[in-house]
Amino acid sequence: MLTENEKRPALFLGTSSDRIGAPAGDQSYFATVAKRHPRLPISAYATLNYSEWDDGFNVPFGVEFDIGERFSIRPMYDGDRSHLMLNFHGRRLGASLLWVWLERVGVAFSTRF
Repeated sequence: MLTENEKRPALFLGTSSDRIGAPAGDQSYFATVAKRHPRLPISAYATLNYSEWDDGFNVPFGVEFDIGERFSIRPMYDGDRSHLMLNFHGRRLGASLLWVWLERVGVAFSTRF
């Protein structure tokens, strides 16, 4: 992982379960670049992702718009379908309201430690 600075984006390499809706056990392997705009409350990311479910590559991407100090909206594309997230960012806890595939509602919680 490389952290973001003024001149370069962040870079993440990793693996995770494949995207929402994938059969249990399918993995994805990815390289993601992310960058925050220096003057606007916007950040963006793009990923080169190998999906075991698709048996090939796809390119997820998204943009996050800060709305206030602790909230953001993130439209995103997972390489196959679109989603929308409304996020709350607390000091240690977070919560997201998801509109998965622009069809179903979900909730996610996160923590930092």
